[in-house]
Formats: sequence, structure tokens, C-alpha cells
Amino acid sequence: MIRPVLFACAALALVASSWTARGEEASPLPREKTTWHGFDRYDFVMDEETLAITPFKAPEGENDGVRDPAKGQRRCILVMPKEAAEGHPWSWRGCYWNHQPQTEMALLQHGFCVAYISANQTLRPGKEWDAWYAWLTEKQGLSPKPAFIGMSRGGQYAYLWATAHPDKVSCIYADNPASDREIFSKLVDLAAHDVPLLHVCGSIDPLYPDCTAVIENVYQQFGGRISVMIKEGYGHHPHSLRDPKPIVDFILQSSQEKDSAAPAFVGTKVRKTAFYGTESTYQEFPKEETYITCRGPFFTGSAARYQFELPGVEGFVTVLVPQTAAPGNPWVFRAGYVRRDATVDVALLAKGFHIVVGPVPYNADGPKLAAWNVVYQHFIENGFSPKPVLEGEGEGAGEAYAWAIANPVKVSCIYAENPILRSHLSSAPLLDNLAPLAKAGVPLFHACGSLDPWLRDNTRIVEQRYPQLGGKVTVVIHEGQGHTPFAPKDPQAVVDFITKSLTR
Repeated sequence: MIRPVLFACAALALVASSWTARGEEASPLPREKTTWHGFDRYDFVMDEETLAITPFKAPEGENDGVRDPAKGQRRCILVMPKEAAEGHPWSWRGCYWNHQPQTEMALLQHGFCVAYISANQTLRPGKEWDAWYAWLTEKQGLSPKPAFIGMSRGGQYAYLWATAHPDKVSCIYADNPASDREIFSKLVDLAAHDVPLLHVCGSIDPLYPDCTAVIENVYQQFGGRISVMIKEGYGHHPHSLRDPKPIVDFILQSSQEKDSAAPAFVGTKVRKTAFYGTESTYQEFPKEETYITCRGPFFTGSAARYQFELPGVEGFVTVLVPQTAAPGNPWVFRAGYVRRDATVDVALLAKGFHIVVGPVPYNADGPKLAAWNVVYQHFIENGFSPKPVLEGEGEGAGEAYAWAIANPVKVSCIYAENPILRSHLSSAPLLDNLAPLAKAGVPLFHACGSLDPWLRDNTRIVEQRYPQLGGKVTVVIHEGQGHTPFAPKDPQAVVDFITKSLTR
């Protein structure tokens, strides 16, 4: 058996020790090559029956493009960088080779390889794609997690292969992609493997509402990270961006990500997803001659969301972890899940607060005081501030009030959105038991809609009684709003109130 060695082609300018970082499994590339936008291009042909991959000389006249293969074959292309980046990253074009290639050209400059296998309306992902992936990763030593680039049908094909192999993908950049029910049903697997997605779409692309809009909604509900760039006034073409820097940065960042260890306080039985807000920015991109709506974690950042159980506590605890914790480990203790439009929580995460959602048992109508006390003690023993912010919306605010009334000296402040002051944590009427909070000097902040049907019998009573008890309460009324939306559009006043309360 001939021992594989690196071929000694000076044009590759690759350092052997770098290129064979996976060992001596790499097979020599053929000497026959062409160029693709100034980089070395190697062509191969795959037999669809045997899946054998053999060198192939690109016919004259193809230039940077590629023609459809002969029946029973697939054309394969591998383009090499001048110098391979660490880990040998690569991008995989899902369809339409050489169409708007500016992203791949930039990736080559960053040390990525670029790969392609024949794909069109009839040549879909299948065993041939699996064989091409195996050859590139096992014989050429490329990274086991390529970055997918797919435009239109190519986006659909990228998703078809990626959802079937969610552990073998670093990220997906999909441009005005097509999609189908099979893809929608398998997005949960990509989200579970924390594969980041970026969609670049035209605002009037006919595929947008049935494909990207659905994927964006479903993926974020599964806890996956998806960012979008919507080009104002553009249709299905042109694909990509004239200046591909945002796309390239997304792929570089995604390919370089490392799995981070879960915090010690979540234990061993844990589920991790991502949390990020819904905020969009409308930015001018002069080179694109239009404005682009940008949203998602690539533009705003995201928080890790952990769900875990505690001994003796029915139901799970949810924690949103900021990218960098603030000094003193301040945290919010709240009832009810955190909505993506929860502007106050998103702002507090950005300032380094942890957001902790108390457990609700499966076999009861609401939370239990003893369980919440266990959760509080667990976080205090793990270095969190002894005085969390109590927070809730609607009747969840009542649960926050009930725990605070039972533990007034353990509360920095209470923030409530359109509160309904009744609770499963306490059988006592909350509005008649505000004195312990006032005595402990706990400040209150209510944000309410002027049309909220609960305003008069809840917030207005607190507003009247709490100062009489010696407490401080701030009420902000949003004119013309009802019970929802809960969160204020501008959270700054609430954030200022909370941060000031921590110093009292």
C-alpha cells in the first residue's frame, strides 16, 4: 500500500505540517489544475453508482464556471487558498456554482477552501453529497463542520443536507432560499446543535413570506440563532451583497466558535438554547444603494438560556445568562417565560444581569413558595446577589409580589408590567399586605397601559396605599395601550430605576 503524502506543488504554497494537521490521512491532490478567480482549482468527477472520486480535467471554455455532468456522474470542485487557516475551514456551495462568488472569494483570502458538487433541479442532495463530504474531511483533512452557502434552490439544498447532518455544519448563509415542509420539520435538530443561520433576502422576494419568514419564526421558537438582512426594494435577484463583509464576518465568527462550558450552577441535567430580542435596525448600505433591515443575534448578541432541575423541586428553572456578568452578580427573579419582545429583560441582560424564571410544577395551578425559596437559596450559594430584582407581567407580577412580601429583606426592588395582584404563592390578599415591603424600603415601579382593564383595581390602589405606608412607587402610563404589549418601547427609565435600586 502506498503511503499517502502531500503533493509537492509549489503553487499551493501550503505548509505540510499545517495541511496534515489531522495526521497522514490526506491524499495527494492531482497535478492537473486550473484557476478560479486567481486561486488553484481542482476538478473531479464522481461516479453516482460507485461513488468513486477521480481527477477530471475541466474542459476548455468553462473558465470559472462549470457545466452539468454527464449522465451518471457528478462534477466536484475544490478551490484552495494560498495558505490554509487553522482547522482547515471550508465553505460548501449548495447550487449555482460561480454565481455571485464574492463571499467565497473573500473566504479564500481568509484561508478557507471552497467546495462544490453538481446540483440542479434534478441533482439533489443524497448519498453523493455524503461521499463528497467524507472525501473532503477524511482524505483531504478539511474541517468536519463546513459553512454552507446557498442561493435560492441552493439554500433549500443546503438545508436539506444540514438538517440531515446537524452535527456536521458550522453555519448556513442562505440567500433568498427556497424551502419545504421537510426542512421546517427538522429545524429543531439544527437548533439543538446550535447552528447559527444568516438569511439575506429582498424585501419583495416572492419566496420570503413562505420560506425565510417561516424559518425565522420557527427557528427562534426552538431556541436557535437566526439573523436576517432584508434588502429594501430588492426581489429575488441580485443575490448576495456587493460588499460581502457582513456575510463573511458571520461565517468567520461562526466557524471559530467553541463550545462553552455550562455554568456550574445549572448542574448536569440541562438543556441549552439561545435567547435574543426582536429589535430591528434600519441601516443604510451605500454600496448596495439601499437600506437593509438587520435583526437577530449576529447584530444584537444573544444570551445562553439554560433549563435545569433542582432536587426536591417540581418543574424546571430557566436562566438567561449574559455574555458578561456585572459585578456583584445582580439578577432578576421572575414568574413566567421571558418573551423575545421583553425590552427590559433584554436591556438588563446587556448590562450583565442574569434572568431567573422560577419553577411552576406540572401538577398544580401555579408556583409553590417553598420551591421558589429553594431556587433563591441555590443562586445565593452560587455567588449571586442576596437581593434580586423581582419582576413579572400580568398575573406573573402577582407571583413576584407574593414572594417579595414573604421575603421583603431579600428584595432590591419590584418591577411590574400591567400587574394583576393575585397569586398562587400566597393565599393572603396582596393589596392588603404591602406593609412589609414598605417597611423594608423596597421601591416599586409599574408600567401600565391606560386601557388595561386591571389598572384601576391594582396599580391605582398600590399607587394610593404604598406612599401612605412609607414606601416609594413609580407608575408610568402608556396612553392608548391595553393589557398588551407588556414591555415599554423604551426601557431606559426602568433600567435606571433598577440599577439605582441596587445601591440602596
